[in-house]
Amino acid sequence: MSKKNHWSNYLFEIVSVFIGVTLAFGLSKWNENRRDYQSERKILIEIRNGLKLDLKDFTENIYGHRVGIKACKYFRKLALQKPVGVDSVKGHYYALFRDYISIQNKSGYEALKSKGLEFISNDSLRLKVISLYDYHYEILEKLEEDYQEVQFNKSYYHPINNLLADFMIFDERGDFRSIQQPLKLSPRDKNLFLSYLLRIETNRRVLEMYYLQVEKKVEELIKELDTTIQT
Repeated sequence: MSKKNHWSNYLFEIVSVFIGVTLAFGLSKWNENRRDYQSERKILIEIRNGLKLDLKDFTENIYGHRVGIKACKYFRKLALQKPVGVDSVKGHYYALFRDYISIQNKSGYEALKSKGLEFISNDSLRLKVISLYDYHYEILEKLEEDYQEVQFNKSYYHPINNLLADFMIFDERGDFRSIQQPLKLSPRDKNLFLSYLLRIETNRRVLEMYYLQVEKKVEELIKELDTTIQT
């Protein structure tokens, strides 16, 4: 074999090895990217499904706070000695002090954090997800569960009950059935009662407003997730 042919074969082998290694590396990288894409898509689907469940909880809590606001209006009429229906007093009494918790389905977000937040390749989408869970959801949770004035049962049950106890009517089984009308409170007690109702209603309205704001952000994020998942 001539020296020229020897170098040609040697060069061919080098090129062949180089091409083979390059193709193997490229295929490995392609498989890795595909696995990452599938994993990202799976996490995004889990986040989206969790957000849809969160919307249902938002709806229930918003409704609950609105019922609580109606209860404030009902008892305000009582305090001002305006006639109210006695049949609904038990329901309003229960709604006045009812607390709620912010149930958040975070399994998808926790899975994302375990992978690394940068696992979401879309920068804008990633920032919206982080903002929702680490900011807006945190505020909701603190408002509902930690902020003292929003713990309606703990903060207002005993003071209001002390004002109403002399006027509450119970049946033979001990069930609360009605309340004496007109509600003849002293001027001081009436002002205390009205001030408690004002604080309860104001805080419930703040919660309702913030729930509606976060609800809108969740709905927008779900739409963006749907678009990203389908591409």
